[in-house]
Formats: sequence, structure tokens, C-alpha cells
Amino acid sequence: MAAQSPRTLAIRATAIITGSVLFASAAAWYADLGEYSGIWLLPAVVALIASFWVIYYSIEKFLYDKVKIIYKSIHRIKSTPGRKPDIDMRQNVLDEVNKEVMRWAEDRARDIQSLQEKDSFRREFIGNLSHELKTPVFNIQGYVLTLLDGALEDKENNRNFLIKAAKNLDRLTTLLNELDAITRIESGSMELKVTRFDIVEMSRDVIDASEQKAKEKNITLRLKNQNEAPIYVLADKPRIEQVLTNLINNSIAYGNEGGETKLRFYDMDENVLIEVADNGIGMTDQHMPRVFERFYRVDKSRSRHEGGTGLGLAIVKHIIDAHEQTINVRSTEGVGSTFSFTLEKA
Repeated sequence: MAAQSPRTLAIRATAIITGSVLFASAAAWYADLGEYSGIWLLPAVVALIASFWVIYYSIEKFLYDKVKIIYKSIHRIKSTPGRKPDIDMRQNVLDEVNKEVMRWAEDRARDIQSLQEKDSFRREFIGNLSHELKTPVFNIQGYVLTLLDGALEDKENNRNFLIKAAKNLDRLTTLLNELDAITRIESGSMELKVTRFDIVEMSRDVIDASEQKAKEKNITLRLKNQNEAPIYVLADKPRIEQVLTNLINNSIAYGNEGGETKLRFYDMDENVLIEVADNGIGMTDQHMPRVFERFYRVDKSRSRHEGGTGLGLAIVKHIIDAHEQTINVRSTEGVGSTFSFTLEKA
């Protein structure tokens, strides 16, 4: 049977009840008189109509009140203050209530899944942060305790221990500064100071600054065309310099001995596309969706050996997002990776 509206149900229920009462009354009346009489016909019709409407409105009000309670509960749970349930008793309200409940249940299931994912991310983040902080702190503690135990008087080793402790302090300082940078970006407290500058010239400066680190792994850094014409963009210059530095350092960390990192520029009408491409170890598809997460590492042993904090690409993503631009990565394992981002052209 097709679903019926509460009004239809009320009418049918009223007809059945009043019909049954009328039939019983007529049978009793006829039994008492022993013959048919039309005297009672008019009162019976009036009673039928009156009872029909009394019973009809009673049933409809009962159904309306029950449905209204359900609607109020749904809208209260859905947190829609001030919204009154608009119920049309001629429609299939019960089916609509069922749909509302199902939609609410689906929304709650999605919310629960989202909370579970966030909780998992939080646990993973705390574990990674603890590990990243623990390594330099324990190293510093070991060097200091060794010096206090007598190595301070050893002229051959005391300076060496202090140099190692200082390197771990530098790593710890870098980690804390990058965590602070991400926090400020995410909270919106970091304001961008947009200026007009030449992105090609900046790229040359970043390459020069990273040259020594690249030479240690025999990696060549170069622009696609050393005579590249100036390309002016509108962006926060120090932040974009940080983006390029992090991307180039990442290419060095995951590059192969004797490899190469190239910077390329493409005109995209209103924007400029900047690519940082290497022929390093690359990565599989499973890594690419998470490569911009904090502390996520494709090759943990290699990146920690290079002294990375695991926050570089996360900072890059946040800075580009703050500029309302896009950043992407494409990679093939054993072939290399290419990071590309856009900036507004001046």
C-alpha cells in the first residue's frame, strides 16, 4: 500500500469509526421498533456529520501534535534556532520525517568519522613532535653530562662535544621556529606584506645560498635558462623566498648523488607557474596525498640524516594557501619529483 498523509489516515479512520457506530445504532434502533421508521433519519445524519468532524479533528490533532514533536526534536538536534516546523498535513509527513532522520543520521556519521580522523591525526602529530624534540634534547643532555663527568678538562674532546651540542641546539631552534611559523599562519596572525619583485632574481639568490649544501651531495642547481628575463610577481617576498628555499632543500635531501635540480617558469596569463624539479628518489602514489602534512616523511632515515624537521613542505603549503594560490606535486618513484606553485603576476 502506498504511503498516506496524516490527513488521509485521519479521514479513513474517522469514516470507519463513525460508519461502525452508525451501523450499530441503526441495527439497535430497528431491532427495538421492529420495523423501518424515518423519524430517526435526520438526527442520525446530524449525529453522523457531527461525530465525523469531532473524531476527524481529534485524530488529525493527535497526529499533528505527535509529528510536530518529532519535527521539533529533529530541528533542535540540528541546531536551527528560531525555525518553526512547517507541517502540511495533506502531504506524506511521516515519510518526510523519516527522510529528515536519515539525513541527520548520515550527517552525524560524517561528523563522527571526521572527529575520528582528527583524533588520529592529533595522536600522530603529538607522537611525531615528541620524537623530533626528544632527539636533539637527548643529544644535548648526553654531551653536557659527558662534559660534567670530566670531559670538560679533556682539551682534545671538550670543544668537539660543545660543537655537537650547539648543532643540536640549532636543530631544536629551527624546529621551534617552524612550529611557531605554522601556528601563526594557521591562526591568521601572520599578515602578508605583498610587494612587487622579480621571482627570477630571487631564485638565483636562493640557488646561490643553497649551493654549498648541494655540492656536499654533488647535486647541480640551475635555472632552466640562466639568461631568463625578469618575471615580476605580487607576493610576500620573504615568505616566497622561504618557499623556494624549502623546496630546493627538499630536492637536495631526496636527491641522488650527482643529481640535478631545475627551476622553471611558465606564463599562466594572470599567474606565473614556478616549478622545482629533481631527478631524485621520487615517491609512490600513496605518499603524495600526505606529503604536505606536518612531520610526514617519505624516507625517514634519509631526511633525518639531512637534518630536516619534517615541517618544510607543510610551511610551503600554508604560505601558498595564504596567498590564495595553488601548489601541486607530481612524482615517479626512482625518476624524481616536481613541485609546482603559482603566484600572481604583477
